[in-house]
Amino acid sequence: MALLPLNKKTSLSDNEEDEYNSSSDDENSVIKDTENNPIQRGWDVFRTQPPDQDFGSAANTRFMRKVMKVMRFLSYVVTFIVVLGCAGIAKSTLLFMASQVKKGRQHYWCNNIDGSLAAVLPTAENAAWTWCIFFVFAAPEVFALGRSFRMVLFKNWKTPEFGEFLLFLTFETLHTVGVAVFVFMVLPEIDVFKGAMLTNAACLFPAMLCMLARSQKEKNRGWKYILDMLAVLGQVVALALWPIAKGLYHNNSIAESYSIMWTLPISLILISFGWWENYVDKDSPVGVINWLGRFKDGIGRKRYFIQLFATVWKIIIFFCLTLLIWVFYANSDIPMLDAVSALFDNFLPGFGVHDLNIIATQEGSIGSNIGETVIQSENQVPMNVLLIQIFTALACYIFGKFACRVNMQGFSFALPLNLAVPSVITFMVIFCGIREKDTCAFKGVLPSYLFFNCPEGDFVEDVIFSQFGFLWFVWFLSQVWVTIHIWSPKCERLASTEKLFLNPYYSGIFIDQSLGMNRRRDDGIIVRVNDLDLDGENEIGKFVHDYEDSGSTVTDSSNSSAQNVTGIDTISRIYACATLWHETIDEMKEYLKSVFRMDEDQSVRRIAQKYLSIVDPDYYEYETHIFFDDAFAAVDLDPKTKEHIVNSYVKDFINTVDDAATHVHGVHMRIRAPKKVPTPYGGRLIYTLPGKTKIIIHLKDKDKIRHKKRWSQCMYMYYLLGYKLMDQPIDVNRKEIIAENTYLLALDGDVDFQPEAVRLLVDLMKKNQKLGAACGRIHPTGSGPMVWYQKFEYAIGHWLQKATEHVIGCVLCSPGCFSLFRAKALMDDNVMKMYTSMSSKARHYVQYDQGEDRWLCTLILQRGYRVEYCAASDAWTHAPEGFNEFYNQRRRWVPSTMANILDLVMDAKRSVKVNENLSLPYIGYQVFLFTGTVLGPGTIFLMIVGAFNAAFGLDLYRSFFINLIPIVAFMGVCFFAKQKWQLIFAQGLSTVYALVMMAVLVGMVKQMIDDGLNSPSAIFLIASAASFIIAALLHPQEFWCLPCGLVYYLTVPSMYLLLIIYSLFNMNDVSWGTRDTPVAKTKEELEAERKAVELARQKAKEKSMLSWLHSNKPDDEMGSIEFNLANLFKCMCCTYKKPEQTEQQLLRIAETLEDLKKKLERIERTTEITAPSLRRRSTVRMSVSKPLGQPLNSLAEETQEIEEEDDEIFEEEKPRASMNELITEPRLERDDLKNPYWIEDRDLKRGVVDFLPGLEINFFKELIERYLMPLDKNPEKQEAVKKELLEFRNGVIFSFFIINALYVVCIFFFQINKDLIYVEWPWGAIHTISYEYPTGSVPTVKIQTEKLQLEPIGLVFVIFYFAVMIIQFTAMFIHRISTFAHMVSSVELSFCTRKVEDISEDAFIEKKGVEIVRNLGALRDIDGDDDSDAESLAPERRRTIHNLQVGGKFAKKKQIVSVEDAFRKRFMSISASHNSSKSIFFNTINERILPKTRSKFQLCMG
Repeated sequence: MALLPLNKKTSLSDNEEDEYNSSSDDENSVIKDTENNPIQRGWDVFRTQPPDQDFGSAANTRFMRKVMKVMRFLSYVVTFIVVLGCAGIAKSTLLFMASQVKKGRQHYWCNNIDGSLAAVLPTAENAAWTWCIFFVFAAPEVFALGRSFRMVLFKNWKTPEFGEFLLFLTFETLHTVGVAVFVFMVLPEIDVFKGAMLTNAACLFPAMLCMLARSQKEKNRGWKYILDMLAVLGQVVALALWPIAKGLYHNNSIAESYSIMWTLPISLILISFGWWENYVDKDSPVGVINWLGRFKDGIGRKRYFIQLFATVWKIIIFFCLTLLIWVFYANSDIPMLDAVSALFDNFLPGFGVHDLNIIATQEGSIGSNIGETVIQSENQVPMNVLLIQIFTALACYIFGKFACRVNMQGFSFALPLNLAVPSVITFMVIFCGIREKDTCAFKGVLPSYLFFNCPEGDFVEDVIFSQFGFLWFVWFLSQVWVTIHIWSPKCERLASTEKLFLNPYYSGIFIDQSLGMNRRRDDGIIVRVNDLDLDGENEIGKFVHDYEDSGSTVTDSSNSSAQNVTGIDTISRIYACATLWHETIDEMKEYLKSVFRMDEDQSVRRIAQKYLSIVDPDYYEYETHIFFDDAFAAVDLDPKTKEHIVNSYVKDFINTVDDAATHVHGVHMRIRAPKKVPTPYGGRLIYTLPGKTKIIIHLKDKDKIRHKKRWSQCMYMYYLLGYKLMDQPIDVNRKEIIAENTYLLALDGDVDFQPEAVRLLVDLMKKNQKLGAACGRIHPTGSGPMVWYQKFEYAIGHWLQKATEHVIGCVLCSPGCFSLFRAKALMDDNVMKMYTSMSSKARHYVQYDQGEDRWLCTLILQRGYRVEYCAASDAWTHAPEGFNEFYNQRRRWVPSTMANILDLVMDAKRSVKVNENLSLPYIGYQVFLFTGTVLGPGTIFLMIVGAFNAAFGLDLYRSFFINLIPIVAFMGVCFFAKQKWQLIFAQGLSTVYALVMMAVLVGMVKQMIDDGLNSPSAIFLIASAASFIIAALLHPQEFWCLPCGLVYYLTVPSMYLLLIIYSLFNMNDVSWGTRDTPVAKTKEELEAERKAVELARQKAKEKSMLSWLHSNKPDDEMGSIEFNLANLFKCMCCTYKKPEQTEQQLLRIAETLEDLKKKLERIERTTEITAPSLRRRSTVRMSVSKPLGQPLNSLAEETQEIEEEDDEIFEEEKPRASMNELITEPRLERDDLKNPYWIEDRDLKRGVVDFLPGLEINFFKELIERYLMPLDKNPEKQEAVKKELLEFRNGVIFSFFIINALYVVCIFFFQINKDLIYVEWPWGAIHTISYEYPTGSVPTVKIQTEKLQLEPIGLVFVIFYFAVMIIQFTAMFIHRISTFAHMVSSVELSFCTRKVEDISEDAFIEKKGVEIVRNLGALRDIDGDDDSDAESLAPERRRTIHNLQVGGKFAKKKQIVSVEDAFRKRFMSISASHNSSKSIFFNTINERILPKTRSKFQLCMG
């Protein structure tokens, strides 16, 4: 990798630097200015600086980056220690077990008598340790069996052919035989030093395969081939040369020596056959290796089916070999069956207490006096060591996999695994040395009769030199080379187990070797910088040009070769699709700031690859699409002409763009005016941002295309996935890969997020190809009690509910405000097509239109895709702040949620069959929650009844009826009154219930004090509080949501009782309910509405009982003297015409003024037309819509010549036309696809006008005709739908009422008979002490004990609450672990580093490239005029006048800047000043450009 010189396309000529000081009309640039005004006056230079963002996503991101850097550092250290420590302990305990297996083994015994004594291990002890080794082997196989069974049961799999099954089983059998021979025949015969060393000699077969599998196209193949040969030679040294040397059988008999000479090499060779898969390649020039490579690639989904049988087979083989070897080493005088039975008969005695013999080991008085002594062994010693070995090996595997998943593989996985054997040898030297000097050294830690099989004599002299132990270093290095791939992983973050390891689990005998050689060598399509089209159109774009120009049709063949797939097809493509309607300016600004951050991040990553030649694994292409619903307002030019202009919300959005850019880039900016494009659905505005990504604003005219959010989603799905992908003439295999790596980021118009949040969602998509959608953590923003309630509600909803759905099944709703959808999942059958379905039944209006995001997720789930929740991906959205707005929002959500869950439950059998992530237990969990939602109002009602009884001392009947009255009244109001009065009534009741809940809280505390902490109420209250506190502690960045729990508690009756009633009783209202604003109506619409009101009033009078008394004459007269009798008749004298009301007069005046205004506007437009020579000119060109295969941010933008002058100059030089000329000027003919009226709106700024290509126009026309035609406003049809919705509502509330009534009555009568029907509470009791003073006798003391009772209401609460809490808490803990791994994996450390001068420039650029570009491309201080730190200075030290002059009128020229321009300017400046030394250049970047706190380069592995 090298730094690209700035030559040819990427270079700057000698004169090009002057471009930074002159104006440019490139549409990819932005004009940096101090105000939005084109002309800056000298007296108007005072500024408002963009504030530092210390709230929302910006503040949270800064905080979390600091926290996660500390957590990543701790993760590095902890993971390294755990992997190294557990691998060492697992291997040491295995060697300890093997030291006790040999029959007649003797160990020095700790004693206080002079002389040396030894403990002779009996058969029971040998049998116990033999069983331990068997269980060590079997434990991982059982784990693998469980995982395979789960995969086969719940996932998709294929049945292998018999030949494949047999070949796989053959390799596993050979490996198992080798392991059994090694642990039972080799390890017991040698000391622990040699045993530990020999574990590095089990990779001969992988070393040979690695040498033979190298492709001829591989780089540096010659050097690698030499190293492969040396690795094979090193393994041969261990298998052939070392056993022959005297060192191996130095202290053994001749028979034992010859036994080891053949068992050692054979066992190690057979063991190496178990790791063949990772070292075969289908590109190998050797035929057999090539065939094995294709066989390995073909296993795929067959692996778990094969493992299901292979694990059982391996356990059986190992068990049989255990018996055979036990019999082989048994006394020849013992029959075979007796020897086998001895192994089983000694199972329990061996693990329990049994006898051991102590003998004297040297001549003398002690030996002759003591002879043999029998002692008792310690209990359960083998079991304890076995558990230690199993759990440490499992922990090593888990933490090792964690290190691989979070990109810490080098330092925390590869390094500790390679250090495991040297660490074991080091500790064995220390332990054996201490034990040799003092046999009682480890008393209390290990039994005195058990220890490692240590060699006699000096370790260095006898083992290293005399016994050729130094040769171990040779085969240790050979193993390091064979497993060299684990040092340089290429797998994505959070990769699945299947992507990380070939086999699902590990080997308990060879823990470090199995993890190293089972770790996949990352293959697949590699994206290189040369594959990326960073300067112009790629192959797809060029082909589409020819295709669209010719108008021909190309049919893809499904049999095309997959070799056509290129690296660029695998690049992530993100389309941010936002739906806007009536958002406020502040909400639009937050959304635009997020878009500008994405633009900057994408630009930085693109520039880093273009100029620095690095491959960024997080690179993506990005484009923003905004769909403005009902974006036009009608205006009457004259009585006969009605035109459309963009409404005030679109204008607010356009005016907010510059402000948002200023806040993000920290400098006053003016984005170039948008390109204006007429379209069949209304219009389109196209912005090009500083990072050269685009914002495409689709302005929807509701008279031309169907409006509302779901239809906007259908529009962008068909446009981006149908037209821009499926309708393009590219290879079908490329379409498949592109669709798999294309994502739609669904957004709301008020969402605030950071690029890191999107990257985390993309990580989940890359991890699992079956993932159809992923959502982030949504944080509500705003102020007031309703927002406080929603903060806590959202918190516990994400902490518990969404996390539980993610872990035990799938998330049911990926909210449309911030979610990522995979294009391939949306394009599947019964998803996009089904999503365009018109609502034909009343239930459809509730399920389809009221909760469109939940319905879309339901469709995705029913096609077999998974939906996940990423807690590390944060987004902020504005929440309803008013009571009415909140209730209307939930009025949509509650019925749609219930309808979609019911749809999934009713179709559970098919859904479980299709979707491997759904199961019947998960469906049961959802049914349980659904039942709780339906019975929620009844449960809350009973809770309040019980609270009144406990807190206020009311009897149950009175408490019941007191609470029943307001509920029945509210139901009546919801049934008969308008929503306005329903909401007023709900607000009043909510206030009253909040006061009641506060009183209930006091009563519960009082009862808890009286009954004690063991009472049901106390346990319930403490458990509830503790559950929320623990959940908050596990989410530290959201801990401050916890105080909002008080508001949540006070509003429980309102939200779980009144809101449910309000939602169900208004189910027939399918309006949006939020952000509704009065729509401006035309004169004709107002007149028609007035006539309809008058007609309705007249009909009402005619139908009245006393209509015969009324005259049909219009009521337009009044008299000076009038008499009437209860309006039955009226007598008027001296009549005259009724004067017009003031409102009508004002209306006529307003209409007159509006007509005058329109005439003046026509005069101005005509004046401009008569002076075309002075009018601003623009070049109009046909543009081609880019398909998905082309980079979204292609730099080959069409150059546009724009002669732009200031508005004031135009006004001064425009000639005046006479009035007669204006009157006789013919009206301009309008065509909505050429010159629509709205395109001349000055509020849209002076952007160029462009047009869609013919194919795209035809696409939108056909799309509208098929799916998005505006709904027919047929009054009869609307009335029929309204009636059907009303009937559906009535049926639902009747069923809802009956179910809750039966439930309430049943539980209430149980409560009345609580003396007969109750459950005794097992904890706590009330003790009553009384004294009796009988006459003439001694006083007696009576103690009465009354056990607490769990009443029926309490029993219902306990069963439901604790069952849900246990499930959700368990799932939350699991999800937090995965979230922690995800967050840690996305952070890079800036310490554990080395100075820049100590590393190569290439390594520096590789690690710091993106950060270098981010700093060099910053738009702030591009002219050296940054005064961002002025606020931190004392007032007397600020350069106020200088800063005003630099940015005001006295500035010489406006500067045209983009992110790439800023980078090129700074880059050239630094490189020009350090041409003499490349090292000085990099040091300058490191010291001046990068932050000083990060002036060192990261060198931590991984």
